[in-house]
Amino acid sequence: MRICHVSPHLPPDQAANALLPAELGRWAAGRGDDVVFAAHEPAQGRGVADALAGPVTWIPRRERSNAAWRALRLDAWRQMRLITAALDRAARGAQLLHLHSNGLIIEVAAAWAGRHRVPYILTLYGTEIWHYRRRWPIDPFRRAYMRAAAVTFYSQRLVDKARELGLDRRRLSVIYPAVAVAFAPQNEPTRAAWRDALGIHEPHVILNVKRLHELAGQRFLIEAFARVARGRHDLRLVICGTGPLKQDLEALVHSLGIERRVTFTGLVANDAVARYAAVADVFVLPSLLEALPTVAVEALASGTPVISADHPGGVELHGIFGDDVLVVPKGNVDALARALQEFLAAPARVRPDTLDLVAKHFGPDAVHAAYDAVYRRAVEGGK
Repeated sequence: MRICHVSPHLPPDQAANALLPAELGRWAAGRGDDVVFAAHEPAQGRGVADALAGPVTWIPRRERSNAAWRALRLDAWRQMRLITAALDRAARGAQLLHLHSNGLIIEVAAAWAGRHRVPYILTLYGTEIWHYRRRWPIDPFRRAYMRAAAVTFYSQRLVDKARELGLDRRRLSVIYPAVAVAFAPQNEPTRAAWRDALGIHEPHVILNVKRLHELAGQRFLIEAFARVARGRHDLRLVICGTGPLKQDLEALVHSLGIERRVTFTGLVANDAVARYAAVADVFVLPSLLEALPTVAVEALASGTPVISADHPGGVELHGIFGDDVLVVPKGNVDALARALQEFLAAPARVRPDTLDLVAKHFGPDAVHAAYDAVYRRAVEGGK
């Protein structure tokens, strides 16, 4: 089968809608499918790239235009023509399109698939649903959503929200993100050796992996860490990722006098993230909004417990994994600091049941089997 993945992102971008297409492409190519991609050019730099399973047709992102162009929608028409031309090259002969997230690239791809009578499935990750507002009288996103052969969601809470917004339809399903096999528990000698290899000399590590963005809430973590680290010399905070808040967060760290205790790694490859996840004592996700944070599940798969803000994704993970995911009020530095102190007072790895649940719901074999069933129904039965 020839499959074309269409997404706003691909690696080296670290967004969920970049990582899943790459993972599904490798799986499908491994079983003999022909896989191609169409995506916008990377937004987070070209320094780190995961191997992709097929050729990519890169589509330039929309350029800034003057007010007259925007008022007449000429910039959108120009971008639509670029996307359509790219799909004419990338998706020629495809038997299935897999569309990821939302935006003009997805709306144009859905229309392209309709014209060429190619079935497509749509996977939604979070912001498309949390911030959805129907556009009247024409809503291209809703049209793409309703005409898809199937719609898959990253979490159950997204499905619930979609139904609440009047987006109920047939063939809705939840398929959790796959966690790569590189994320696995390690014994203590290996964790110690990996800490040394990563240049970490402190015995206790607090980890965050997320784009440096206002919604990621890293400033709350930095402020909480400064309180917990006061008078201690055995702690290190590691923040993996890049983004527009990098300088602001570095300035905050400096103002709090903890610059020698905090590491900003920048954008790193997934195998390096797996090592950081394994050596960490606790993973912290203080985001203001998350649908289903894959990075938190990757930490659990590595044996590392999680402290999460009470965004929908954190609440859902607590419901699945219990006390191995501690939920605190978002934006509450006091509560986050107390939670960190509790974890560090008695460091522990996750329960065996948690590792079993990761394999059951997030293991590559389980996720691939779920997508295989969706793909086959789409190709064999259309809508």
